[in-house]
Amino acid sequence: MRHDIPISEILASKGHQAWSVPVEATVLKAIEIMAEKNVGALLVTRDGELIGVISERDYTRNVALKGRSSRTTPVREIISGRVITVSPDHTVEDCMELMTRHRIRHLPVVRGADILGVISIGDLVNCIISNQHTTIQQLETYISGVPTPAA
Repeated sequence: MRHDIPISEILASKGHQAWSVPVEATVLKAIEIMAEKNVGALLVTRDGELIGVISERDYTRNVALKGRSSRTTPVREIISGRVITVSPDHTVEDCMELMTRHRIRHLPVVRGADILGVISIGDLVNCIISNQHTTIQQLETYISGVPTPAA
């Protein structure tokens, strides 16, 4: 089973779409976009530059639980100061380690200042499951001695 799969392979299959919201937007606007796009987090930008990530968890912990208004609270007030990113050359294992260590579920994929996409914990889990399935099939073929038909 491989854990050295580069993130570029996941982006190639899932696509490079990265939804974002400007830092001046309200939390309500961010939540509306997340709901519309069916995503759990958005990139936060200022003049096209990545400055943070806002997630459903940020909303729950920093707005809802504190009795703040999502209609008036700007996104900039609830995002963390440092955004953790990866390059397309990082591996699945690298990303899992970063997500675990920093307790995050989304990683922007960047090259320099260019945003190439976003990887979620779900993307990594799906990749690992697919990889395990392939490994199991190969082992079953090896053990049985019957080659699988070429696709």
